[in-house]
Amino acid sequence: MVDTPLTPIEIGLTAAIVAVEDGEPAILVASDDTKGETRAGLPFGPFDPLAHRTFEIGLRAWVEAQTGLAVGYVEQLYTFGDRGRHALPDDTGPHMVSVGYLALTRMPESETALHTARFEPWYRFFPWEDWREGRPAILDKMMLPMLTHWAGGSDRPEPGRALGRRERLRLCFGTGGTPWDEEKVLDRYELLYDAGLIEEARRDGREAALARKPFPALGEAMRFDHRRILATAIARLRAKLKYRPVVFELMPREFTLTELQRTVEAISGRHLHKQNFRRLVETAALVEPTGETSTTTGGRPAARFRFRREVLAERPAAGLRLGGRG
Repeated sequence: MVDTPLTPIEIGLTAAIVAVEDGEPAILVASDDTKGETRAGLPFGPFDPLAHRTFEIGLRAWVEAQTGLAVGYVEQLYTFGDRGRHALPDDTGPHMVSVGYLALTRMPESETALHTARFEPWYRFFPWEDWREGRPAILDKMMLPMLTHWAGGSDRPEPGRALGRRERLRLCFGTGGTPWDEEKVLDRYELLYDAGLIEEARRDGREAALARKPFPALGEAMRFDHRRILATAIARLRAKLKYRPVVFELMPREFTLTELQRTVEAISGRHLHKQNFRRLVETAALVEPTGETSTTTGGRPAARFRFRREVLAERPAAGLRLGGRG
């Protein structure tokens, strides 16, 4: 019996670090100029099992060392281990497996400590996910015509898929009268990849992408599979808003209800009716008044609030159960 040599495996930790500034969701990105790579990517660091007892401890340690950020809420997303994610064709180097994380933080007062990293608007990478000002024009002008043409090319489910192309398009992009589901960020990204409509598909040699001339510009691509990891993080955070008070990890200690609403809208990518939102916050009993007011808007003084931490002990699902679009 001949022993087959095993491919060495390296474990890395990839962080989707989210902050909100002036009502805009931002993601921390970094470029690796040492390798001539200017394309944006998520911060990435190795897991050192001798120095760190757990993945999360390792993540927090290298994030703070590299960026100066002490992240608050941290949640493991998924393990990303596709062979092509860090390797070139015929590459015989170690197989890189990355454990993806969602991390929330408040925007630092100065970005000078971030070194080569910087916060960028996440809708730069997913422009079709921002519905705050209405239905994004890119959907009807570019995406849906190309997706509809692609979906008409086959009625049978593809290998590994339970649904056919038309059904996936309907569920992911809300066609045929199906409502848009803001949580299906990853599903939409993967559908675009399979249809060969995003740069990552062309970079990976997908036939559907290589056949497209000219190639569409649908959001900015990222290094490796980092846009897929970011899509996973956005989807998870949008879902989490509805049953966990994670939004307060992105807020200052004191805030107005308008600032809270703008932050929820920024993350969810949807417009919320002001009075409905305030009734929702009041019913959920997530905040309490500080007795202070804010005049930063230049208008009538607005009451300031803070997160009411007692809610964590009162019920297990303390979130903002957003209803229909406002």
